[in-house]
Amino acid sequence: MLHTVKELTGLGVRARDGELGKVKDAYFDDQRWAMRHLVVDAGSWLTDRKVLISPRAVRGVDWKSEVIDVDLTKQQVKDSPGIDTDRPVSRQHELDYHHYYGYPNYWEGANLWGVTMLPYPWVGTSVDPLVPPSTPVDPAVAREVQGRIDEEIRNADVHLRSCDEVSGYEILATDGSIGEVDDFVFDDESFAIRNVIVDTRKWLPGKHVLLAPEDIDHVSWDDHEVYVKLTREAVKNAPEYDPSNPAWGTGLPRAMGAAPTP
Repeated sequence: MLHTVKELTGLGVRARDGELGKVKDAYFDDQRWAMRHLVVDAGSWLTDRKVLISPRAVRGVDWKSEVIDVDLTKQQVKDSPGIDTDRPVSRQHELDYHHYYGYPNYWEGANLWGVTMLPYPWVGTSVDPLVPPSTPVDPAVAREVQGRIDEEIRNADVHLRSCDEVSGYEILATDGSIGEVDDFVFDDESFAIRNVIVDTRKWLPGKHVLLAPEDIDHVSWDDHEVYVKLTREAVKNAPEYDPSNPAWGTGLPRAMGAAPTP
């Protein structure tokens, strides 16, 4: 089913042993266009700390009850690596996070989630992320892997961004400004971002249109601008976002295919 990040924001998050908090934001990666982490405000039980929850932990989203169930315990979340949600998430932090939970790295492999298209929880690791794999690791292999990780950290660019931060970025067509980012449409099974919702009210009063990730050339994080490969006229003629349409959430016209792969 298709939903927006604004719909996601505010949903409660429930661990196996109790309430974790509420979704405040989501981080997406601007290479494969998928939501990689939910930012959850854990509230007073965790001294007002915000934590990251990977879609790999999500076991179901009840949109009517406004609850996301995750296959984690509160203690696991409490002991997870901390994060400064006011800054971009670094590759080092992601590596620490994935190592803690035992998640495979989504950036290693050709598919949306690395070796798979869906955010399956653990591949080749213990079913309990706090229990190490039982198979011993060859020291030479471990050194090789660590060397590759160190090089990756040195060379990696930051590709994770806050959906909340990007909302409001100016949309620049090939022939000029045409709107600003209003929201994101995502698939709640794969967590792929299917569309960016563009508010064109300054140019086309009252109209919101849908652009696909493949329509986007690049994002200038320093300038808060999104450059698209389309003319202003093409953006104007893009499918209109209309949540009152009965088809909404079950499929939309034009650019609703799978997120692009590298």
